[in-house]
Amino acid sequence: MRKVTLETAAFVVPAPVILLSCVGADGSANIMGLAWAGVACATPPMVSVAIRPGRLSYDLIRESGEFVLNIPPASLLRAVDFCGMVSGRDVNKFIEARLTPMAGLKVRAPLIRECPVNLECVTRQSLVLGSHVLFLAEVVALHADEEVVEEGEVVVGRVAPLAYDPFGGDYWSLKEVVAHHGFSEGTMPGRAETGPATP
Repeated sequence: MRKVTLETAAFVVPAPVILLSCVGADGSANIMGLAWAGVACATPPMVSVAIRPGRLSYDLIRESGEFVLNIPPASLLRAVDFCGMVSGRDVNKFIEARLTPMAGLKVRAPLIRECPVNLECVTRQSLVLGSHVLFLAEVVALHADEEVVEEGEVVVGRVAPLAYDPFGGDYWSLKEVVAHHGFSEGTMPGRAETGPATP
């Protein structure tokens, strides 16, 4: 199959749909819809978020050095889209989106009660990359609704998280498991069944 060369872009899709909550020095809280986020490190647990400096949340995170990543279910899609479309400089998104702020354990930024998973984060480093600033933050507390937890682990299918195509603007629902990690061990056609390669 022939390859076509396209305009260069950071085309890593889909991206997770996140509602990031943060708070300013005066105690005013904000929510932003965020797709450019990811895992940065396992030990200590760290995440990365890329935010444009023009966003209100950027200013609040710079002031406070903390935020909460809230993972919304598909049922919150309308609130998610709203929080990504309007500025916290103009409206109180908690009120307008009918979301409930909830006190966390380690940071001042509020959790969003309606989101089944919440990660309290403390910024450890920031990098100016160009259009966005990358915040690297340590996860200092993890919360989940009892209904989505089994044997101490979050069951992703019960969360029913959303994914986003930042290039096409579409939301996707993630509910179906198609395989489990390691299912292909020793089964690639045309290869001896010797197990996974040693790093």
